Amino acid sequence: MPSVRLIGVTKRFERVTAVNHVDLEIRDGEYLCVLGPTGSGKTTLLRLIAGLVRPDEGEVYIDDRLVNDVPPHERNAVYVPQQYALFPHMRVIDNVAFGPLARGLGRERALEVSREMLGLTRLGWRADSLPEELSGGMQQRVALSRGLASGARLLLLDEPLGALDARLRVELRGKLRALIKGSGLTAVHVTHDQEEALTMADRIVVLREGRIQQHGTPFHVYQRPENIFVASFVGGANFLEGVVAERDVDGSWVQLRGGLRVRALDKSHLPGETVVVAVREEKTRPVLRAERGVNVLPGVVTAIRFLGAFTLYEARLENGDTVQSRVPTYPAGGRFSPGQRVAVQFNPEDCAVYPYPSLGLYRELEAI
Repeated sequence: MPSVRLIGVTKRFERVTAVNHVDLEIRDGEYLCVLGPTGSGKTTLLRLIAGLVRPDEGEVYIDDRLVNDVPPHERNAVYVPQQYALFPHMRVIDNVAFGPLARGLGRERALEVSREMLGLTRLGWRADSLPEELSGGMQQRVALSRGLASGARLLLLDEPLGALDARLRVELRGKLRALIKGSGLTAVHVTHDQEEALTMADRIVVLREGRIQQHGTPFHVYQRPENIFVASFVGGANFLEGVVAERDVDGSWVQLRGGLRVRALDKSHLPGETVVVAVREEKTRPVLRAERGVNVLPGVVTAIRFLGAFTLYEARLENGDTVQSRVPTYPAGGRFSPGQRVAVQFNPEDCAVYPYPSLGLYRELEAI
């Protein structure tokens, strides 16, 4: 099984630095998801590993072999692009069989492998079709089948489920991960879908403007975001600006606008320091009557969004700040209505406190 190591890798396209001094190690047999917004450098990172572009600085290793000057076909890796790149004159099954035939399998065995992979992506019934006869989502599944059938031990997947409908995308997540893990392959899977990354990855790398913001297990990245951008991009959060008013042995009090105060179990910031308090949407809860205790903030419901199993309530606090709460949908329907006065509650242990960004909070969030 191949491992991958990037040391100080940088790639520029004229004045744009797509990948900026990235250090990254991908272990044998790991399913790594690279998560980030459009333009963060995700695809360029994949293409650097695949050998389709050469780094301007730094080194790329596959199985401890320096591959900066090694052509793509000698890297034991297959790149599955977003654009499908199918052979238009070849049937679906022959597109998928191209890789097995190229590595020396007999035609019967190559076709057998191709049928297995097409069965996995639910396209066996279109084996004799030409690519132009398929929808975009079907063509993406053919490209994925071809990558899985290639025999390469390193799979580089660029938004492999992006063109599929929501139901099929969820279904294939589990099947794709199980196949790759069961086959002992190493996979680097690029996506902008946070749910996809959280459910499929052994480890997540969050990329922004060509730089790694954080990496770790899905649980670690979700529960312990290292900065405001990660907290917002992975899972979504509410952000409250304030100033540390007091600090004690157990935590600190943050003074918000309008005289509101928030308690956090954070002792890393000094009194007088401007900070941002982040609270996950599912960690806040609107109630009809304010209960006694800390972090009970009065406000008014301004919007309600039905999300199926969950309902998203938006409340404007008395100081003008907005807080969103994601709560289970009640069987009898909505519990609150727009214009209703509520109190928004959350626990001190669910608050993360970050230094105030030098360019402002909105600039820190604008790449999302």
